[in-house]
Amino acid sequence: MSRLLALLLTTLALSACTGGTPSASRSPSTDPTPATPTTRASPAPVPPAAPPTAACYRLTTEQLTEPTNASAPVPCSGPHTAATIYVGRLDMVVDGHAVAVDSAVVQRQLSRTCPRRLAAYVGGSGRTRALSRFNVVWYSPTLQQSDRGADWFRCDLIAFARADTLMSLPPTPRLAGVLERPGALRAYGLCGTAAPGARGFERGVCARPHSWRAADTIAIPGGVRYPGVRVARTAGDADCRHFARSLAPRSVRFEYGWEWPTALQWARGQHFGFCWLPR
Repeated sequence: MSRLLALLLTTLALSACTGGTPSASRSPSTDPTPATPTTRASPAPVPPAAPPTAACYRLTTEQLTEPTNASAPVPCSGPHTAATIYVGRLDMVVDGHAVAVDSAVVQRQLSRTCPRRLAAYVGGSGRTRALSRFNVVWYSPTLQQSDRGADWFRCDLIAFARADTLMSLPPTPRLAGVLERPGALRAYGLCGTAAPGARGFERGVCARPHSWRAADTIAIPGGVRYPGVRVARTAGDADCRHFARSLAPRSVRFEYGWEWPTALQWARGQHFGFCWLPR
């Protein structure tokens, strides 16, 4: 019995010695503390910056019909064909709903705002502006820029030297209120190389060589629908003839030309024609 007891005590002692190390290796106090994952909110995308408010560009006629423009500005003191006259913000929420930048409702905002800004910038009456070669184009953000929060638009002043050629503009200080100055139409008015409809007729700015000039505008009655070629052709002819005669009361012979709007021009808002006279 004593030998058996001694053997049992020896076995327990050996078990205690050989089992201590594995027990220590499994102790929670010695395990490394697991890293706690942290989540950081992604920063909101920075909206693309709006274009500068007094910039100039070298646009081409092909770029005039594009809804967006990424041309780099050029010095307004050097050659340029477009000058930004206004930078504004689009209303992208209509009746509580977000609308796309290329939607009809947003495009209507542009087509109404920029012509008003042009009128305020160059001055003059509606008749004077219609007889000038000045016009306005507008550009909005791309769809990708709009998705990133861009809501700006810009209105650019342009002038046509010929039907398909833009005029090189003077420095912008000379353009503000330009149609308020006497003789402005002699430089920036609508003129032609021949009588309208005649062979060789080409529109151009009056600063270029010409033999006819658009002397007056005559409104044509009508609503949204185009009245038709026959009505438009005859609507202002008598008034134009009377206007030409009034400028040459003592002359038996006088010339004039009546140019009525096309259906496309009517749809774009030109509800008037031009009365042309020889230079």
